[in-house]
Amino acid sequence: MTKNLAKYIDHTQLKADTKQEKIDLIIGEAIAFHFASVCVNPYWVSYCYNRLKDTDVKVCTVIGFPLGATTSKTKAYETVDAIESGATEVDMVINVGALKSKQYDVVKQDIEAVVDAAKGKALTKVIIETSLLSNEEKVKACEIAKEAGADFVKTSTGFSGGGATVEDIVLMRNTVGSDIGVKASGGVRDLKTTEAMIDAGATRIGASAGVKIVSGGEGNSDY
Repeated sequence: MTKNLAKYIDHTQLKADTKQEKIDLIIGEAIAFHFASVCVNPYWVSYCYNRLKDTDVKVCTVIGFPLGATTSKTKAYETVDAIESGATEVDMVINVGALKSKQYDVVKQDIEAVVDAAKGKALTKVIIETSLLSNEEKVKACEIAKEAGADFVKTSTGFSGGGATVEDIVLMRNTVGSDIGVKASGGVRDLKTTEAMIDAGATRIGASAGVKIVSGGEGNSDY
């Protein structure tokens, strides 16, 4: 197991039917392998924080997930609530419909609402949902996220029929430059794929197969 590789990974469990025993499992694995964070739905943030507050593992959660179609006010409130519960990283979904409608000011203001709510308290990662976008739209989404002050751009929720690809990571990294992070998420299930994403420019990996990735095996990722 490579500890440095583990620090790239947000150990993730976001399925709707997730039981507490599964949350307990990923918490234990995150502590044992020193993953960057556990990424869970907002309901589990406080529970994870209380279990992880004396460790090097952060608590990450999702905002406007998985569709991104809630209002900016709702996303900002979710962000504040998550931070108060112990989250130090928030992964928000953009308003995909607004982007595809070329309502770029709406998209920027939506991201800014979360960035402002999190400022100084949590990192903001912006999920652009690459499987629903053309390359031109991916570039535009990344440009807007950077302009809005996000800390990361991120490929996918993993719930829209597609996940991260090396080509998308290259495109996103070339668009945002070296100033902010790029997170590959969705379908990253093994060491070879993880290394390819990192080589392409990813600085964080979202996966539920974190243990098998750092152990050099394969696994099933649901995010």
